[in-house]
Amino acid sequence: MPRFTVHIRDEWLAVSCRDTSNTIQWLGQEALKRYMKNKPDNGGIGSVKETRFFVRRCQGLGLLDAEDTIDDVLEDNDFVELAIEGDTMSSDFIPCEPGVSNITAAYKEPAEYISLDGNSLTSTDLVNLGRGLYKIKLTEEAERKVVQSRELLDTIVKENKVVYGITTGFGKFARTVIPVSKLKELQENLVRSHSAGLGNPLSPERTRMLLALRINVLAKGYSGISLETLQAMIQAFNASCLSFVPEKGTVGASGDLAPLSHLALGLMGEGKMWSPKSGWADAKYVLEAHGLKPISLKPKEGLALINGTQMITSLGAEAVERAQAIAQQADIVAALTLEVLKGTTKAFDSDIHSLRPHPGQTEVALRFRSLLDSDHHPSEIAESHRFCDRVQDAYTMRCCPQVHGIANDTIKFVQNIINTEINSATDNPMVFAERGETISGGNFHGEYPAKALDFLCIAVHELASISERRIERLCNPSLSELPAFLVNEGGLNSGFMIAHCTAASLVSENKVLCHPSSVDSLSTSAATEDHVSMGGWAARKALRVVEHVEQVLAIELLAACQGIEFLRPLRTTTPLEKVYDLVRSVVRPWIKDRFMSPDIEAVHRLLVDQKVWNVAKPYIDKYQREYVPESRPCSPTAFSLDTPASPRKRFRHE
Repeated sequence: MPRFTVHIRDEWLAVSCRDTSNTIQWLGQEALKRYMKNKPDNGGIGSVKETRFFVRRCQGLGLLDAEDTIDDVLEDNDFVELAIEGDTMSSDFIPCEPGVSNITAAYKEPAEYISLDGNSLTSTDLVNLGRGLYKIKLTEEAERKVVQSRELLDTIVKENKVVYGITTGFGKFARTVIPVSKLKELQENLVRSHSAGLGNPLSPERTRMLLALRINVLAKGYSGISLETLQAMIQAFNASCLSFVPEKGTVGASGDLAPLSHLALGLMGEGKMWSPKSGWADAKYVLEAHGLKPISLKPKEGLALINGTQMITSLGAEAVERAQAIAQQADIVAALTLEVLKGTTKAFDSDIHSLRPHPGQTEVALRFRSLLDSDHHPSEIAESHRFCDRVQDAYTMRCCPQVHGIANDTIKFVQNIINTEINSATDNPMVFAERGETISGGNFHGEYPAKALDFLCIAVHELASISERRIERLCNPSLSELPAFLVNEGGLNSGFMIAHCTAASLVSENKVLCHPSSVDSLSTSAATEDHVSMGGWAARKALRVVEHVEQVLAIELLAACQGIEFLRPLRTTTPLEKVYDLVRSVVRPWIKDRFMSPDIEAVHRLLVDQKVWNVAKPYIDKYQREYVPESRPCSPTAFSLDTPASPRKRFRHE
């Protein structure tokens, strides 16, 4: 019997149709009946017959005439949207350009491919796969290794050997031998029973990352997956058919069992799935809508799909990539604040940092010099306080290389661990085709990424902690020599008063989130899995910490740009003026109080999209290309009061 999936407001409804000579009007009314039946108040709809609506295909083939027959304009398992006339309740139904569904409008099918071999994927690649920038294919070598691994497993089954997870139960049931006739059922039961996660589903982007990473790990050829099943997973990825994967439920050993089981469940045609074409619907029908078939599990394949650290690692990859991006931009934001507060650049002298040559510290100091060096970028603001009597700045400005530097070094450390984990076989048992045997081990344990992501939280949090203190200095007139809370007519206007409170609240939240989850462990599976990593929570909270850091720095950047307004007509250095112009392209100056959240969100988006970095990077690169190490490469800051120097030959007088 033909079946159609209809989207009404926030719900997807399956409507069966015995007679496809019925009209689109009939289909819409049947869908409305089902929608009203599920609502205590009938969804606010009075009468089905009196309700005016229009229908269009999700695939973007335009509006459907109410009098057209279903047989003429729809195909079996098509997805359609129904919009009720005058309906303002639906946040899901957003008008798009003619003929384009709101579901498909934001998604552009990629044309380029990334070839996976299980050995060379990076965190950057994985994030780009999550964003839908690439499709996936296997290398020939990966296909060969997958086939060899599967051949060994088929031999084990044929010879009735007793091997964990292939011909036995799991965990506490490892000594229970399963008859060959029930090996398929064993794998299916494993996936179904382990799909016990809770909470909101991962976003489509994060589910794409999770699926891509599991494919990459299986492509190594040590899990015993069949090439047929692996290719089916790749087809689902390339069609962006993504399972419903709840974010909660993993303890990080034996791998991310619950989330990976949900991932596999959708591929089996069970549970829920999402695609740009269909939205959320039953997995079976989402697959059918894309011409795909549910996977049929062979011996060991259920275990191969769910045993590993891919949720920890995929979320960790996003966290470390975003942490790296915000760490680079934190230097730019801090440099602008230093200019507004009329600070000195002498603390960034390369000779100081050569005496404590941590890579991150040296790198941050060089960035500050590249943005503030008066030889390269004259600053009228700097010239205005050249002969002030200030000796040195507060730690929040003077110690940026030391504080930001360790964050940079920690991010690199974590990124190295995540990239190793991305290309690691984390299944159990491992299938060694060249040795002709399977070996049980513990590569599924998530302690490596869990510990690393806990480190990441602690390190990147400090960027927000020190940023919040700089926001305080910008808003406090006794420290900034600027109007209180960066607004005129204080009292009538409150300016950045509560924006600073928001920054303080986010920093305080981060202090709690930085408590390491990996110091905890609870014994599970009847004490068989008696030490676990809690890496799933480590990864999820790392993302929250990084987002808070981005938001705090967005507030600082807004405040610094507002501070510039009170120093006009003086101008800062060329790269920092470019940053100011970028911010002003999305947020106008603060003349009097207005709704502030949209301004913070707009600047947060600039940081997430790395636009602040992209504006400043050419100037940083140019400075570093032209920089020639000398005995005192920052000699402009080393002038003597007894020997007058050219104004262009020093950073700032202190």
